Amino acid sequence: MTKKERAAYLLDRLEQLYPETPIPLDHKDPYTLLIAVLLSAQCTDARVNTVTPALFALADNPHEMSRVPVEQVKDIIRPCGLSPRKSAAIVELSRLLVEHHGGIVPQDFAALEALPGVGHKTASVVMAQAFGVPAFPVDTHIHRLAKRWKLSSGKSVEQTEADLKKLFPREKWNKLHLQIIFAGREYCTARGCNGKTCMLCLEIHR
Repeated sequence: MTKKERAAYLLDRLEQLYPETPIPLDHKDPYTLLIAVLLSAQCTDARVNTVTPALFALADNPHEMSRVPVEQVKDIIRPCGLSPRKSAAIVELSRLLVEHHGGIVPQDFAALEALPGVGHKTASVVMAQAFGVPAFPVDTHIHRLAKRWKLSSGKSVEQTEADLKKLFPREKWNKLHLQIIFAGREYCTARGCNGKTCMLCLEIHR
């Protein structure tokens, strides 16, 4: 298969495997999604989902979170790792949302990426999943599979994102990035497939 043929095949195959793509992080609005995505850095979604109920019971909006002591946030989110940095970012970004955005998460990449602890990937997830804006967040699963499936050279997440955006229709990006993540977790895992053993790799490399 050519690269375009592999992309077209995977688009159809992933739709068969994952016709529904529930957002893995529990949340109720753009703000709680933003916090959950921030917490998911170097942490599993499952672990985040065990931590956020207690955090959001304490404060589930920027106005309340901005007044919570950083140490209190840090104690709650400790299981997610990097708690000193993440807790400081959560409280500070909440303060900035109140001061500069009326307590509302902005629907804007630049404004999101200007917030503490919010990089391009986090902003992309929020824009895609909270606001429905076409984006292609590249996490470790997508970066690995894009290289394994020969859709990108995989030298950087930025290059992988650009390559995937060229290959797939813009209207498919938001759903497809979740479908690839699900496939990476279920079939084409980091240690469980060397690019030649899972059914998806076998199908596209035959």
